[in-house]
Amino acid sequence: MKTLYILLFTFLTTTAFSQSFMKEVQPGPIQNRSNAVVPITATIGYQGYEETQAYFGEGEYEIFLDNVDGVLDKPIIILDGFDPGDGRDITGLYNSLSFDGDNLADIVRDEGFDIIILNAPQYSTDGKDIDGGADYIQRNAFVLIEMINFLNDQKVGDEELVVLGPSMGGLIARYALAYMEQNSLASETRLYISLDSPHRGANIPISLQYVINYLAQSLGDPDALAIVEEVLNSPAAKEMLLDHVLGHLLAGSTFEQDPTKLLPVGAPNFRDAFQAELDALGFANNVRNVTMVNGSGISVGTGTPGIQVIDTTLDIAAFTTADVNLHFMPAANQSLNVSFFETFLFGLSVDLFTADASSTALSDGVDSSPGGTGNISSALSGAGGNQVIMDFIAALEQDDYSFIPTISALAIENEDDWYVAPDIGGIHNSAFVNTFIPDVNESHTEVTAASAAFALAEIRQEPLGVSDVDLANKYVLVRNPVGQQIQLKLDASVAYGSVEISVTAITGQQLFSKKVLNPSQEISIDHTLTSGIYVLNIKDTDGVHHLKFMVK
Repeated sequence: MKTLYILLFTFLTTTAFSQSFMKEVQPGPIQNRSNAVVPITATIGYQGYEETQAYFGEGEYEIFLDNVDGVLDKPIIILDGFDPGDGRDITGLYNSLSFDGDNLADIVRDEGFDIIILNAPQYSTDGKDIDGGADYIQRNAFVLIEMINFLNDQKVGDEELVVLGPSMGGLIARYALAYMEQNSLASETRLYISLDSPHRGANIPISLQYVINYLAQSLGDPDALAIVEEVLNSPAAKEMLLDHVLGHLLAGSTFEQDPTKLLPVGAPNFRDAFQAELDALGFANNVRNVTMVNGSGISVGTGTPGIQVIDTTLDIAAFTTADVNLHFMPAANQSLNVSFFETFLFGLSVDLFTADASSTALSDGVDSSPGGTGNISSALSGAGGNQVIMDFIAALEQDDYSFIPTISALAIENEDDWYVAPDIGGIHNSAFVNTFIPDVNESHTEVTAASAAFALAEIRQEPLGVSDVDLANKYVLVRNPVGQQIQLKLDASVAYGSVEISVTAITGQQLFSKKVLNPSQEISIDHTLTSGIYVLNIKDTDGVHHLKFMVK
């Protein structure tokens, strides 16, 4: 029975917690690669919250020169995300940018840009073993600073860098660029692209965390405990997770819940300290900051609050079964039993674990909020034919959960409701000057044809968004890419007269036009445009204003 418990636990932990932080893509061949993976060591040390000294972070990188002149002159850095055990190599990182049979890295290399993949490996330094893919975000940021300095020294010409950070990589990049600016270190970086990064925290359902931790701690198996420590309790996970099981434990216990600690809370001495440090740094002001989000921008949730995830009986071993019942976090200001695991031998109960949870009065539980999704069955797909895992997957009633809430990926600080539709340029403040937000929830760090077009327009320096509007906030795109309507938010302090609006293709061909008399608050225009990039031309008494926008 113990062996099967550990097998179940291993799959739940290793895959669900590590690969969920960045989409797993099957490795494939990459043309014209250097085949030279080079180590790099930071020259700025970092002492973690629970460390007694500073350590110098290490990384490894590979340069993929462009397919035009083969000269390192237009560098784009792609960063690693959360990857305990370094299970995703440089090839996997490169291929994570694939979409619809194409690859974003391949496209820009054909246009003269060079790709540099920076991976976070496992290493030992000054007597300490460090798992780079799950290490402190700050220490990895100092490795990135070393990479930036190296590339700026080695590149030909004066082209500024582009940094693309998927998932945790986006936090690493944000921290590094802001740190350089605040410490008068020239980053020579023009563009930072955040790809579904948890700027206000990530989420793994607390019901899963409770059960995983219980199975490890109650068994006391050293291998299982090592997985908890190296993944769930890794520095990076404790810095990012909005709700962490360590914040709910009864004093003196390694798995029992303190009944007075039911509200969401991060890992003690990690989560709040990291978020405060990140907020204090902010964003680099001398870099164009944009974001690609995988969560819905129109409040489409991932399931419903309190929904039952699974309710089943698993055959663990001969004459041994386990009843498992898990739920999402409940609705606002409600409490619920979210984790239930009872073991039976010959039909008699021999062990029981339960845990409750409460949501704040300000928001329904984050598990079902709009966001870039994690997927339980996909995370467990490596079960290798194990019947317990297959039975668990077959019994799932709710598969997806909100991994990176939309509000978090947009770095919106003045909003406590995880379900609200973001009003970029309106009531919600965001540090990003341009955003890609789909209407539906997508898999975390998934690149689509639409989001790739957004990234390409930014890399090519063809901005799409609201920061490029003439006359400040006179005409602001409510959402870009647009939905079934093109919506323009108007400045309440301006008296609008006759406004002529037309849409042209990127080639200059006019597709349709419309005249609006005395609009106020908002202009909404229905359209039947196909996927692509277009120009919105707005003519009023002050002249003609142009906005680029995208249709998915």
